[in-house]
Amino acid sequence: MKLGFTEAQEAFRRDCAAWLDAQLSGPFRDIRGVMGQMAMLERRMEWEQALGRERFSAIGWPEEFGGRGANLAEQVIFAEEYARAGAPGRVGHMGIELAGPTILTFGTAEQKARFLLPIARGEEFWCQGYSEPNAGSDLANVRTRALLVDTPAGQKWQVNGQKIWTSLATFAHWSFVVCRTEEGTKGHKGLSYLLVPTRQVGVTIRPIRQMNGEAEFNETFFSDAITDATNIVGAPGEGWKVAMGTLAFERGVSTLAQQMSFRNELDRLVAAAKANGAAADPTLRLRLAEAYSGLRIMRYSALRMLSNADGSELSGAAYTYKIHWATWRKKLGELVMDVLGPAGEIAAGAPYHWDELQGVFFSSRSDTIYGGTNQIQRNLIAERALGLPKEPRGV
Repeated sequence: MKLGFTEAQEAFRRDCAAWLDAQLSGPFRDIRGVMGQMAMLERRMEWEQALGRERFSAIGWPEEFGGRGANLAEQVIFAEEYARAGAPGRVGHMGIELAGPTILTFGTAEQKARFLLPIARGEEFWCQGYSEPNAGSDLANVRTRALLVDTPAGQKWQVNGQKIWTSLATFAHWSFVVCRTEEGTKGHKGLSYLLVPTRQVGVTIRPIRQMNGEAEFNETFFSDAITDATNIVGAPGEGWKVAMGTLAFERGVSTLAQQMSFRNELDRLVAAAKANGAAADPTLRLRLAEAYSGLRIMRYSALRMLSNADGSELSGAAYTYKIHWATWRKKLGELVMDVLGPAGEIAAGAPYHWDELQGVFFSSRSDTIYGGTNQIQRNLIAERALGLPKEPRGV
């Protein structure tokens, strides 16, 4: 499938490519091609601000909120050129791709005025307060609670509980937190979606060290943490609806940039196979071809998903997307190790100095777990996308 672009859109593509190349060959050449969520954080935060100054950070947002009001085709073009240029992963993606679109769709005028410009300008960073030790893929089982209380400074939400696997929390200014605000409720009912500042006395963040030496994930503890009464997105009790809207945005235009990143990984792997002779193995050649075919199918699926969805609800195609890409990349990681052979088991230098392809293997192991395990994804597809009878659950 090939998108048809107008001459004006192709001119926009050339402008995007030229700006990206100039920046990544000049002032930001040191972060070109950088992989890993926690690598060179300070420089990449400066990069977020550079994107914001050019209104490239959130180009689909209205101009008044730091965007360019770009249409879908232009958003696709920039996402593709961004990945093609070897630009680093977005350390602001929780705000740009999740919190921001959620506030744009469900937030009040006051919330939009307060939060969107700082996100687009790379001035404030966000993390996601969804998963808990007993509520990972089963988000409706959250136990973190919030109570509306009177304080000398006015009404505040007081939050108590624990979140886990909180990506990028160590440098985030804010977290969007799904919590229970109605006593005695269970499941989807009684949940609310709060915007909570993380840099306060009532919030403790503990990094979780990973096998690659990084600490992208964290435990986050709320102990009488507070946030203004107005920092609730949607009405009290509508948290599930808003949270599902956030997940729909996660399967938006950014998926095409993700696929370009995957294509870069596959290209590196093919080059490695040619260099070490693994490409001569017919079995490995077949697996490389299957990886390429799977990536093309992923693109077609994403384009269909983007063309049919309204952006705030999960379509049938969107329900299948996560399990598709996660399973594909897990297989790619396994293929990486088979292509590299024994050399793939050896670090290039001091502890945790792995090369880019080894990093693909490490990170791909988590893809079928975070954001909903493959097993839970199959239940969601069956029950919500296909309307099949629900799986029996214990009382």
